[in-house]
Amino acid sequence: MNPQAQAGFAGAATYDPAVALEFFKSAGKPAAIAEGEKIFAENERAIPLVRRNKMYLLLKGEVGLVSGSKNIGRVRPGEIFGEMALVSDAPRSASAVAKTACRVIALDDNEFQAALRKKPEFAVMMMSVMIHRLRDTIGQLKSQNALSADAEITEAVAFDPEVLGALVEGLADDPPIFYQQGASIVTEGQKGLLMYAVIEGRVSISIGGRVVERLGPGGVFGEAALIDAAATRIADAAAETDASLQPISRKAFQALVKVSPEFGQTMLSSLAGRLRFLTSRLK
Repeated sequence: MNPQAQAGFAGAATYDPAVALEFFKSAGKPAAIAEGEKIFAENERAIPLVRRNKMYLLLKGEVGLVSGSKNIGRVRPGEIFGEMALVSDAPRSASAVAKTACRVIALDDNEFQAALRKKPEFAVMMMSVMIHRLRDTIGQLKSQNALSADAEITEAVAFDPEVLGALVEGLADDPPIFYQQGASIVTEGQKGLLMYAVIEGRVSISIGGRVVERLGPGGVFGEAALIDAAATRIADAAAETDASLQPISRKAFQALVKVSPEFGQTMLSSLAGRLRFLTSRLK
C-alpha cells in the first residue's frame, strides 16, 4: 500500500466526510494552522504528561505528508490524517506540514473516546476503511510474493479476557465453540457470518499459507465479515492449540460498538496493528 493511503482515508469508497465532520465536531473545535507549520513529525509519539497523540480532520487548506525527504502525499479538505498513531499508540509514519493556511479539528485520545460515545457509527466506518486497506495490502503482498516464512510473529492480544467476557455476556447469540488443535476455523475466500473471540488456547492467522499473526485469550478475528457483509474472509484461521472460541454475530457486534467506546477503540487498535505489520512486509 502506498504511504498516502496509510496516512489518511483518501480514496476509500467507504469513507464519508459528513460522518467524519459530525464526529469531530461532537468533541473538538476548529483551529487555525499557519502556512508552513509542522503539525506533527515523523517518528513522533505520545509522551505522558507532555504530548498526546492526536488525529485531525482538515476543514480548509492543504496538508503535505513527508517521509524522510520524500513527499508521499497530500491531505485535502474533508479528509482525516494522523489517525493511525492515535488508535495504535505507535510512532508517526510521516510528518504533516501545512502547505497553505489551514483550519483543522484535532482530537486527542480522551476527546476521541468522548466522540465515540456520541457517534459510535464512526468506529465502524474507520474499521471498514482499515479493512479496505488490509485487503489492498494483502493483494500487494501476494503479487510481490513478500509473505516470507522468516517474519517475526508475535502473539497479539486485543482485549483483557475478563473485560471481553463481561462485554460479550448477554450479547452473544451462540455458546462457545471448541476446536481441537490443528482444526480449521475459517478459510480465506469463504463467506462469513461471525467473528470470534478467543476464550482459551491459541489461534494462528495465515495468508497464502504463511502465519502472520497469533492470537491468545482476548484476541479477536473475523470482524471483516461483519463490517462488510458482501466481502469474503481475508485470511485463514486455525487452532494452533486446543481452543475455545466465542462466536459473535453482526447484531452482537453492532451492540458492542454502541454500548462500549472502549470496544470500538480496541478493535481499531487491533486492525491498525495488523495493517502496520503487513505493510512493513511490502517491498
